[in-house]
Amino acid sequence: MKDVRLSVKKAYSKVAKNKISCCSSDCGCGESSSLLISESDLGLSCGNPVAFSKIKNGMTIVDLGSGAGKDVFIAAQLAGKNGKVIGVDMTEEMIKLAKKNARKFKEKTRLNNVEFKKGFIEDIPVKDNVADLVISNCVINLSPDKKKVFEEIYRILKPRGEMVVSDIVLDKKLPKKLKNDKDLYSACLSGALLKKDYLSAIKKAGFKNVKILVSKKYSFSGAGCDHITSGKGNRLKFFASSVTVYAQKGY
Repeated sequence: MKDVRLSVKKAYSKVAKNKISCCSSDCGCGESSSLLISESDLGLSCGNPVAFSKIKNGMTIVDLGSGAGKDVFIAAQLAGKNGKVIGVDMTEEMIKLAKKNARKFKEKTRLNNVEFKKGFIEDIPVKDNVADLVISNCVINLSPDKKKVFEEIYRILKPRGEMVVSDIVLDKKLPKKLKNDKDLYSACLSGALLKKDYLSAIKKAGFKNVKILVSKKYSFSGAGCDHITSGKGNRLKFFASSVTVYAQKGY
């Protein structure tokens, strides 16, 4: 687990330090110019969990693998001054960048409802039963213990709380050579679960009403603009899908 974490940390520390983004017209990452804090979008998303979350004023939301804060800031505007959004990331450089962006967010919105915490998503630094909603965007697949991540999400959610996560899942098993590629692990691929195993892990954690809200084949046509997957697009074709999954904690 330590080797995997170290590899991922190195890759995303580099992204944070250099503000490298895979976003371009070919990558399908979306335009960051429409964001309130454009610097919060590093082009690391594979979906839009906030768009599928019915965020209301006053909600407490936790974003796992919050990066530079993109989804945190979008959710915070929806949660309003009576709500709170907590971003969790294991990378020191990302936390520093997110806090810098948080100061800009406060200046622009006058909202003081975001917090960034350093920590592992397998051991979320949040108390039991406090979150109305947990979101995550292309991060859980990076964890070496996804079962523990879903158990932790279940723990911090209030009864009837909801989880909406976007992630990469495999449609078929990767060849051994690609499965052992550390660069592809950091790129959310070689560590991804088969779709059925991903959904099974969520259900085993205790969640109900588990359903895929959207699923589409993951395109690597723009892989050349991603410093991690560059040059490997052809070998990855047809192996993965990006999904957004909903689940709810019981009473």
